[in-house]
Amino acid sequence: MADDPLFIVVALACLLVAGILIVGIGGFGRGGAFNHKYGNKLMQWRIGAQFVAVLLILLFVALRQGS
Repeated sequence: MADDPLFIVVALACLLVAGILIVGIGGFGRGGAFNHKYGNKLMQWRIGAQFVAVLLILLFVALRQGS
């Protein structure tokens, strides 16, 4: 499964979502100017990245059902 290009894209999308979430929560925890400036925007990016990741997961599962 790890040699499947779609699986790699799905894994990278999930890592991107996790990375954005970690940066957002870290900024929220520290507060300050960074959180004030980027906190809401980071969570908006996370929602978008999570949407794409879920669609990719669904596509991966749908394509593997036929195999």
